[in-house]
Amino acid sequence: MSYPAHGVHTTGTIMAITLHTARITGPVAYLAPNGRRVNIPLGPCMVEHMDGPLTDIVWGSRGQSSAALPSEAVQAAQDQGHLVLLD
Repeated sequence: MSYPAHGVHTTGTIMAITLHTARITGPVAYLAPNGRRVNIPLGPCMVEHMDGPLTDIVWGSRGQSSAALPSEAVQAAQDQGHLVLLD
């Protein structure tokens, strides 16, 4: 996109995002800011899969917690039944 009248020129890539409601039903670990591996709490969550190697898992009553996990780890959690997509 270019706006020559303002001297601004930007280029970008549109990233596809797939959003799912889901439920954590078993251990799904992430790396906490303190460097420890911690399990995402059991219960409802949102799964945001983007183009690329990472998938975001968002949880909490107000969506206040999240972790970016390798997409392979998310797929493995689904295969094990620990992450269930609801839609």
